[in-house]
Amino acid sequence: MKNSILLFFLIFVIPIINSQETDQKVNLHEVSPLFDEERSLSITLKYSKKDLLKFTNDSTYIKSKIKYTENGGGIKNMDVEMRARGNYRRKNCYYLPLWIKMKKADSKGSIFADDKKIKIVLPCLKSKKSNDNVVKEYLAYKIFECLSPYYFEAKLIPIHLEEQIGNKIIDHKLMAILVQDDKQLAASFHGGIIKRNMHPKGQDPISSVRNALFQFMIGNTDYSAAYQHNEKIFFIDKKIVPVPYDFDMSGLVNPSYAIVSVVNDVELPITRVTQRMYRGFERDEEVVQQVRQEFLARQSEVFNIIDQNQIFFEDPKEFVEAREFISDFYQILSDDKKFKNNVLKRGRTKMKE
Repeated sequence: MKNSILLFFLIFVIPIINSQETDQKVNLHEVSPLFDEERSLSITLKYSKKDLLKFTNDSTYIKSKIKYTENGGGIKNMDVEMRARGNYRRKNCYYLPLWIKMKKADSKGSIFADDKKIKIVLPCLKSKKSNDNVVKEYLAYKIFECLSPYYFEAKLIPIHLEEQIGNKIIDHKLMAILVQDDKQLAASFHGGIIKRNMHPKGQDPISSVRNALFQFMIGNTDYSAAYQHNEKIFFIDKKIVPVPYDFDMSGLVNPSYAIVSVVNDVELPITRVTQRMYRGFERDEEVVQQVRQEFLARQSEVFNIIDQNQIFFEDPKEFVEAREFISDFYQILSDDKKFKNNVLKRGRTKMKE
């Protein structure tokens, strides 16, 4: 066992430390112009679902164009490449989530200069609640940003999706989330990306529990910090930390298509995504209690984030349900007995539990 641990550090950890040691002296998180909250942005994007499904995969892109305005200024144009992402959404959604990327020469001097590859989160279905679902998923990104020092930058924007169907162009007015690329996240924190799978107990204990308690908070089981399913693992501040993304299957968002996830063929004993289930691993209680107190200390900040984004909801009921869902979490968190039964006693001991 000792030899295996030593071998792991020699092969995987030491090279990362050496490659990043000059950046680890002072870790100052850098926010790019795209994710600067003071800069507003709206996008018009040419889009063909047929072409995306037929001609793109995990490495193949097709050419497209975007028009964008920032801070209410004039319209600017840019050539981009795009591809569809997400196996589930390819089969089940009307709108496909996207990766877009642009050449350095095209993005030079623009708001995208530091973010030449971006994830675009779109609604899944054409329905009255679609845009509100996107807003609720955006809340999840911003809440995690409040609770953890390590997070994906996210920006909520209006988007005009010009969908080409035959000779027709249909303009869909949607809400979308721009999400930072993992390489850019690593660069902004002066860290590195870990590509291999890793058991959560091999990750920084505080960061691992933060992640698990946050997933419990938003009612999400569609993730695996070990197998990097809707998670990425980074080496930042000399720590191995998980950073989550893609929260549309959570109880907080609660879209009509949501199902309880089956990760690694493990069926969970819940039937609805709005039923919370803690999926963290057993830890020293001192660590879990420390994270609990962090979450409690930021309770007012969390609700401020929710309340500040109320203006983006089209249906007031969706806002109320989202707020109440987080309020239910804090009722568990603030009650010793409920916290013990729902979190402390639920720590996993094996991967397949």
